[in-house]
Amino acid sequence: MPTGALCAIAYAALSAIGGLIGYAQARSQVSLVSGLVSAALLLTGAWLWQAGSPGGGGMAMGVTAALVVIFMRRWIQTRKAMPAMIMIVAGVLAFIGMGLSLLGLL
Repeated sequence: MPTGALCAIAYAALSAIGGLIGYAQARSQVSLVSGLVSAALLLTGAWLWQAGSPGGGGMAMGVTAALVVIFMRRWIQTRKAMPAMIMIVAGVLAFIGMGLSLLGLL
C-alpha cells in the first residue's frame, strides 16, 4: 500500500475520533457528522489511491488541505489550541507524506 494512502488513513482515523470526542463531550452533532464525513472522504481517497486510481491521491490531499484551512480558521477565531492545533499539525504532516508519496520519494 502506498505511504500516502497510509497517511490518509491515519488522518481519517484522527478525524473520526475527533468527531466522536466532540459529540461525547459537547453533544455536538456538527462535530460528529463533519468528522465522520471527512473520515469517509479520506478513506475513499486512500482506497482509490491504493487501487491505482490517479484521483485518489488528489482527493485525499484535497480533503486534508481543506481540513487544515478549516481548523486554521477556527484556531484564529477562538485561539483554543484543542482540537485545532492537533488537526493542523497532523494535517500538514499527512499532506507532506501524501505529496512525497505521489512524487515517489516515500
